[in-house]
Amino acid sequence: MKKFEYATAPLLVHATKEILDNWGQDGWELVQVVPGLNPENLVAYFKREIESK
Repeated sequence: MKKFEYATAPLLVHATKEILDNWGQDGWELVQVVPGLNPENLVAYFKREIESK
């Protein structure tokens, strides 16, 4: 059975691609983006598989 870990991160609209690229290079997959507290901020939800040892 696969196991995952999850993370959330602020996603600024003026740097979206750079932020997502950084998370992606670390193996994180974007699951969802939801509105933040104001229109300039979004919250990104990520997951990645936990490697078995």
